[in-house]
Amino acid sequence: MSDINPTTNTPAYSVRMRVRLADRPGTLGHLAAAIGEAGGNISSLEGFVVTTAQFEEDLTVYCADEAHQERVRAAIDALDDVDVLEWEDRTFRIHEGGKLETAATAELTNMDDLAMAYTPGVARVCLAIAEDPELSHEYTIRKNTVAIVSDGSAVLGLGDIGPCAAMPVMEGKAQLFKHFAGVDAFPICVDVDSPDQIVDLVTRLAPTFGGINLEDIAAPGAFEVEERLVEALDIPVFHDDQHGTAIVTVAALQNALKLVGKRHEDVRVVVAGVGAAGVAVTKMLMGAGVRHIVGVDRKGAVHTGRDDLNSSKQWFAQNTNHDKVAGAISDVIGGADVFVGLAGPNLLTVDDVRSMAADPIVFAMANPNPEIRPELIQDIAAVIATGRSDFPNQINNVLAFPGIFRGAFDARARRITENMKLAAAHAIADVVGDDLHPQYIIPTAFDHRVAPAVAEAARAAAVADGVCRPL
Repeated sequence: MSDINPTTNTPAYSVRMRVRLADRPGTLGHLAAAIGEAGGNISSLEGFVVTTAQFEEDLTVYCADEAHQERVRAAIDALDDVDVLEWEDRTFRIHEGGKLETAATAELTNMDDLAMAYTPGVARVCLAIAEDPELSHEYTIRKNTVAIVSDGSAVLGLGDIGPCAAMPVMEGKAQLFKHFAGVDAFPICVDVDSPDQIVDLVTRLAPTFGGINLEDIAAPGAFEVEERLVEALDIPVFHDDQHGTAIVTVAALQNALKLVGKRHEDVRVVVAGVGAAGVAVTKMLMGAGVRHIVGVDRKGAVHTGRDDLNSSKQWFAQNTNHDKVAGAISDVIGGADVFVGLAGPNLLTVDDVRSMAADPIVFAMANPNPEIRPELIQDIAAVIATGRSDFPNQINNVLAFPGIFRGAFDARARRITENMKLAAAHAIADVVGDDLHPQYIIPTAFDHRVAPAVAEAARAAAVADGVCRPL
């Protein structure tokens, strides 16, 4: 029996290889068969070059994890008529040297340009800004630049990996800002010991930037950092793990409920994970009309009878789970209409999903591994969403944050309001339109209609809320 890997192959674990094969019938077939029997997916063959009695071929193969890559390599090495000349992990290759560079927007080709862009002409602009600091939002990069700030204490599903290890994520975030909304962004990964230090540092850096995107900062410190920076600064501050996740989750649920014919005010929701994202998602769900929510952390259901709750979980207990139900996920999931997972892998079982109400909605959003594998419940759940790009219905923050900041910049907003967030969620949901389907409740990350729609919705809401600088 072939050793087929049971998990999903993905570009995240793809390899590029160049192989040399004996130039005789069947050799390429032997190679393809060996890769297939090892569970790999050949995604591309780049063409071959014949050299006497041999020829060379470039291939890209999708695998499921690093151990699977090694099995595919071993299967190829076992072939007598194939030699591996080059082998590289494509994900590591794309990160070599980082993913960002700086570029000038003003040409510098002669002495006239130099006299305007730098001395002596630049002094005129400096003096104008000194007289009216608001002009810094017109005549410097502040007009279109976001700082992506992280201490690396809560990165993706990886946890506290530190600021250096967080950099690839923040660089990727900057790419997404630019690609989808034309917003310039720069990663600021900081080595700190407390929320006080983050607040102090960002406050001192704020004159350089037009907005602050907080990223992957552990709760409850994340709440304090955001609250204090919103109070201290007159530029938009947005904690993406909280509000980006919340916006896209609310958008996805809006369409999922349409499919199953249920209303926000009637459904019972179980939220796994009561950290920064879980609290923010819950607040937005409540704003959208959901009344019945139970949150579960590592110690079970969150309720006012517990004496081990931090400040954010105390708020959660006071505003949800009014019946004070207790127990683990399996104890509280029965009869629930919606599961929202923001915790970690394999927390939900097939029997848990079977115990939910008719037409259950399961958002298993933990990354990189969801609370339950979608393929295990595809015949049980009415709608499934994850945080991964290799399954349908990815709850991806990229649908929210580029457009939110684009809209904030276009409106010259001083802050991001709750109305801006809700408007963004409705805009994302509306992009799906008449194409709504159980496997299409949310636009894909590369749907270029999304960012403009979110930007316009956020811009209009900012103007309506009266939080804008004069244009």
